Amino acid sequence: MSLIKCLASISLAATTLPTLHAESHCPGNVASLPFHVVQRSKIIVPVVINHTGPYEFLVDTGTGSTIVDPLLATELHLETRGSTELVGVAYSMHGSLANVEMLEAGPHSVANHPVVVQDLQYLREGDLHSRGTIGGDFLGHFDVLIDYTHRILCLDDTKVMRAAVKGGHVPLVTSPHTPDEVPFAALVIIPVHLSGFAPRQLLLTLDSGANASFLFNHILRLAPGLLENGQKGVYGINGVKRWLSFLPPQSLQIGSFTIEQVSFAVPADSRENALIAKEDGLLSTGLFRRVFISYADRFVVLEPW
Repeated sequence: MSLIKCLASISLAATTLPTLHAESHCPGNVASLPFHVVQRSKIIVPVVINHTGPYEFLVDTGTGSTIVDPLLATELHLETRGSTELVGVAYSMHGSLANVEMLEAGPHSVANHPVVVQDLQYLREGDLHSRGTIGGDFLGHFDVLIDYTHRILCLDDTKVMRAAVKGGHVPLVTSPHTPDEVPFAALVIIPVHLSGFAPRQLLLTLDSGANASFLFNHILRLAPGLLENGQKGVYGINGVKRWLSFLPPQSLQIGSFTIEQVSFAVPADSRENALIAKEDGLLSTGLFRRVFISYADRFVVLEPW
């Protein structure tokens, strides 16, 4: 499950070194799927389930599971088969498991796809009008390009797009979660360095379902006294309002490039992330003009704004 979905508006960053050349279509003439952006960086696309729809879904690289709202599950007559636990910062929720005969996004489809039926209250709180989320279990079947400049999502199962994307490869790190903890784990975790935590390497989940970047409280032990004053109330994925504190703007180094003045928030209560602390935080994809993810070959190519 995505670690936390913030509904606050937090400045994302300035950039220092672009790496890709933006195009108005998908590289390699791969079919494009237009999306619209809400809350500055969250991506909404139309999906078809069991040949009905389209329904608006949030594209969420920060979660391993595709999630369907219970009302839509009822409309689709989905039969549930047991339950699973969805775990995130300071929450643990249970959802029901189900299968859909066909899940389609643009010209691409996956048959007999597992989904989690779970009330996504935060989508309603944020006025996203989404009926669910597409997670890494679906996205992991493809090479994925998120192009915020032209608001298109590119999915490719032929590896044609990969050859056309230029830029430095940032390796993905294997998720420290076990299969029992995250049933459909396909998270995008990258190594980074932050100026306030040098020289330690941090592991951040690249998350298109969050419009702000976060660090978890356990990492602050490496840099005591770093927090700035001031707090902001936001809603987590379970609809509960929580309070965040903020770090001084950080220099963020990823591979060979650096992004200056990146804002990070942390839960104000040190107990907030007691349930999960295996990565060091999450990084919003909204920091980048384009994000290319090769799930199969385990790397990303990033172009800052």
